[in-house]
This record gives sequence, C-alpha cells and structure tokens, in this order.
Amino acid sequence: MSDLHTTVATACRILAKQGLAADVLGHVSVRLDADRILLRCRGPEDRGLLFTVSDDIHVVDLDGRGDLDGGYTIPNEFHIHTELFRARPDVQAVVHAHPRDVMIADLAGVALRQVFGAYNIPASRLANEGVPVYPRSVLVRTPELGRAVAAAIGDSGACILRGHGIVTTGESVEQATLRALDLAELSRISTEVALLGARPQALPDDDRQELPDLGPSFNDLSRWRHYVGRLEVSGLSL
Repeated sequence: MSDLHTTVATACRILAKQGLAADVLGHVSVRLDADRILLRCRGPEDRGLLFTVSDDIHVVDLDGRGDLDGGYTIPNEFHIHTELFRARPDVQAVVHAHPRDVMIADLAGVALRQVFGAYNIPASRLANEGVPVYPRSVLVRTPELGRAVAAAIGDSGACILRGHGIVTTGESVEQATLRALDLAELSRISTEVALLGARPQALPDDDRQELPDLGPSFNDLSRWRHYVGRLEVSGLSL
C-alpha cells in the first residue's frame, strides 16, 4: 500500500476520533489523476471510520468502477466525490462526514458568523467566507444528486448537507480533513453562544485584516501531526 492509502485511512480515523463520523458513516477520497481516485470503501467486516485500515482504501474511477476484491463495495454516496472531482479541477481531496454539531446548528438556524478571530483563524475564515448549504436531506446516490451537491458547494471549501452531514474539499487530504474539523468547531461555538442568549458583534474589519493566512505548513500539516499524535496516544494509529 502507498503512503496515500495510509493518509486517507488516517484521515478517516481522525474524523471518527474527533466525533465527526458516527459509526460506519462517512468516507474520504484523494485524486490520483484525471480519471481515478483513492476512496475509502467498505469491506464485509467493516467496523466504521475509527477502525479504517489501508486495505479499505481502493482505486476507483470517476464512473464508480474499481478493482475491488475481498468483498469490498464502493460507498453508495461515491457520487459526492466523483462529481466534485469532475466539477473542480482544483480539488485534490474530498471529505464526507456526519458531524452532529454541524447538523444541529444548521437545523436550528444558528448563523455561522465571524465573531471570533485568533482563537481559530481557519474556522474564522470559514465564517467570513460563508458556508453554503445543500438543502435536501437525501442520500446522494445518483450522478444527478452528486452534481447538485457540487453546484451547491460552488468554489467553496466546505458545504453543509442539511439533515445529513458535510462535505469539505482541499488541495490535500490533510487540508480537507482539517477544514471538516474547523467547520465542526465553528458550529459548536456558534451553537453554544446562541444557547447563552448572546449575540456578539461581528469581528471588526481592523481585527479581520490582522488575521494572517499562516499557510498549509501550519494550518494543515502541523495540526495534522497533532491529530495523528492523538491517535497514537489512544492506541489508534496505523
């Protein structure tokens, strides 16, 4: 198995360990070339994302065909991945997860406003850019539905699937995974503030302009190593 297989499997474990993937739901993919991706598939004894191994990651083409053996099957919602890769040449990785906090915040109509800054700059930037919502609470199991999700995301890096979950994209598996974690944190903070009955002021322009883009080395890779470390101390690393 390649390093990419391990990276995708590790992303699945991180998402589950951080509470973004309930039991057996969710999947992660990465682009190999114009026609093929690596995708987390399900084996006959699948135990969910927390227990993903490199053997669960398979090469699949954009039409959903793959050389799967050992009883593996492609996820029903693989169209989320394939249609996004078709629509967005800039996207190199896709995460689909089911974070409860994001779903509850969206269903409750909690606005994801940019009210904090340096606490979590990537999450703050997500709020500033706005997170689009795909309004249908359906299983995305056809190319048409996959294209509808891709259209809802547009050129954004994240999207909420109402009553369902989230999709995040990135230039790497690490970036797409951290974006999912940041969206979940943004939703948690927004909900907790709303429950306290508060409505803080939006971040002032002067403060917003002082929030630097610290780049992928810090935002993605350094934080990725942190979450890999959490897997290690929990005995869940690959």
